[in-house]
Amino acid sequence: HEVTSPQAFEGLRLTGRTLRHPELTFSTMDHNVPTDDRSEIKDPISRAQVEALRKNCKDFGVTLYDLDSEHQGIVHIIGPELGITLPGLTMVCGDSHTSTHGAFGTLAFGIGTSEVEHVLATQTLRQSRPKTFKVEFTGSLKPGATAKDMILKLIGKIGTAGGTGYVIEYCGSA
Repeated sequence: HEVTSPQAFEGLRLTGRTLRHPELTFSTMDHNVPTDDRSEIKDPISRAQVEALRKNCKDFGVTLYDLDSEHQGIVHIIGPELGITLPGLTMVCGDSHTSTHGAFGTLAFGIGTSEVEHVLATQTLRQSRPKTFKVEFTGSLKPGATAKDMILKLIGKIGTAGGTGYVIEYCGSA
């Protein structure tokens, strides 16, 4: 998206590298999108980031779901909606919420800007093999309880950093 990619594309330019697979790379604006009027982005930093993303996608052949696209939206929503997020794929994005694509059976990582540059150029990411963590929810939910309540209960047990370094697999009847 427009916040974490400008430095990555600049790094590619400075080193003379291209995208290894532009056809596997998708982009959208979702952090600096005005909620009142999309025709004009008033904040100069936000406007510069959006304009940089447009230029970078054009220069490097990346599919862009721009502000006027019917498919533009929050990257973690449009990925599944457009069939980009699929079971068995590995995905990365310069956003900490990328792991939410795991709900679709995708191995998904939020990565930093320097890693974004590396992935764009190589389609690889050096990672340590994560540990596995099976979480089984059994029984039935009480009326009014939701999946969010289940996750909050889990976080209460393992802490906010309890899943760090793990791939978590959820299962069970609940």
